Amino acid sequence: MKRLLHSLTLMILVCGLRVPVSSHAAAQASSSSASRPYLVEWVYRVKYGYEDEWWQLFQKYQIATLDKEKNLGYVTSYQLFKPGLHAGEDSRWDYRVIIVYKDQASASHGGEVEKALFPDTTARKKDENRRWELTTNHWDLPIREVDPHSAE
Repeated sequence: MKRLLHSLTLMILVCGLRVPVSSHAAAQASSSSASRPYLVEWVYRVKYGYEDEWWQLFQKYQIATLDKEKNLGYVTSYQLFKPGLHAGEDSRWDYRVIIVYKDQASASHGGEVEKALFPDTTARKKDENRRWELTTNHWDLPIREVDPHSAE
């Protein structure tokens, strides 16, 4: 029922329809969506021959930031993956990170956490620019878990 109310509320917002929804139902729908975990996948392809340097920079900033976000309760968990074999260049990736945020709003705190952890903005920007020089392809993608038994 909550999922249906949430879907209807979303459809109303997207379509711009003006259909009365009880304040109680709207509050339930928004609170359930706000409290759901929010999953994001980061995928990186690194320039050949520079994986060690890239990894050191990634650990220094991104892993430290994720660890602090987890400590603060914004991130509930994260996992890193690396391929066991190799793929063709068009589909090659070197690192995949799946982050589970407490909710969607929690995903917006990374910048402030990183600034608090690394107050030397010049050094941080220099290192981050270098990491991006070594990154040949990257994407961030919000993902969602699908119940294999649902009619969805």
